[in-house]
Amino acid sequence: MAELLYGAPVAEMIRRETEKIISGLSFAPRMAILRMSEDASQLAYEQAVKKYCAGLGIEAESRFVPIGALRQTVEDINRQSSVHGCMILCPLPEGEDSAALDALAPEKDIDGASALSLGRLFTGRGEFFAPCTAEACLELIDYYKIELAGARVCVIGRSLAVGKPLAAMLERRNATVTICSRSTRELAAVCRQADILIPAAGAPGLVDTGFTCPGQVIIDVGISSVGGKTLGDVDMESAAPVAGAVSPVPGGVGSVTTAVLAKHTALAAWKEVHL
Repeated sequence: MAELLYGAPVAEMIRRETEKIISGLSFAPRMAILRMSEDASQLAYEQAVKKYCAGLGIEAESRFVPIGALRQTVEDINRQSSVHGCMILCPLPEGEDSAALDALAPEKDIDGASALSLGRLFTGRGEFFAPCTAEACLELIDYYKIELAGARVCVIGRSLAVGKPLAAMLERRNATVTICSRSTRELAAVCRQADILIPAAGAPGLVDTGFTCPGQVIIDVGISSVGGKTLGDVDMESAAPVAGAVSPVPGGVGSVTTAVLAKHTALAAWKEVHL
């Protein structure tokens, strides 16, 4: 049976790092959360982030933004020195121009969503914050001392929130990365060749015994709600007996993502004072 790579100890380590950053400030870091939907999952994540930040002394303020007002709201936040970080909950509703994301100043883009932040990530030029879920995957990998240099890594999912930036970050660590989608030919066979498999497709139960091989490490990023249950992309009953290690859903990458977001906010506040 595969070792379970729980996110809780990783999140706790990051929490301690964040507390140390905040202890060096004479003010409370402030985060703005922009939401344009009443989607239940976005509301739940917003509340979870606010609760986590409150425990650290980070002031997290949520704002509902009507369609067509995102760019102006973002530009207002850019001018507010008291707001150190901003997260825009996605996906944006139909009718909202996604280019409005790009108006967010990179020093406040704590979830690495804008074109400028992503461009700096892909090129390695300039200051930026990486997308939190992608960074959370690396934090989990590092905590459990999983070797990346020379490893064959397969990422299922090509989004700008996880798949593509994560692939770039893995390559920077000298991993050999293959990016797939659900339409990739012979997807299961491609995945079986990987030392590390990272499904981020949002397809519950996609990864079964046919996708994995003995000793493989699986970092499950997928998250879906099915019949009131939260499920990942991995069919644990099928894949866990074969793989070497698997991060569970829930209980894996998600808690680390929230911890990374809070740390980015604290770092944004620290940089405003010290850089």
